[in-house]
Amino acid sequence: MKQMFLVFIGGGVGSVLRYIISKNLNNYFQHFFLGTFLVNIIGCLLIGLLLGLSAKSNYLSTNQALLLSTGFCGGFTTFSTFAFEKHSLLQANELFHFSFYTFSSIIVGVLAVAVGLYIAKIV
Repeated sequence: MKQMFLVFIGGGVGSVLRYIISKNLNNYFQHFFLGTFLVNIIGCLLIGLLLGLSAKSNYLSTNQALLLSTGFCGGFTTFSTFAFEKHSLLQANELFHFSFYTFSSIIVGVLAVAVGLYIAKIV
């Protein structure tokens, strides 16, 4: 029960922070959802860093890992919003923006996880 509560708290905090960031940044550029993009990239970096540090040196306890990676990062990042935004770009026939946003999110997200894991190795 304690572990579910930790995931619940972390997810709630992550979700609220995602909402604040997306609300303030998603309208900054037309056809590019900057807030969602940044949230997903930061979340990828953070989960790579947290889990990398944890694997390297037991930096996080099981409960801390649940709170921060499963809870916070899970609530903070959002694939459902990402998919909905892709759908809206396709409906608007914005094929270039759809492709650019989709591929840049995936490529930069994977690179951010790798950077987080690398940073964890050198810390």
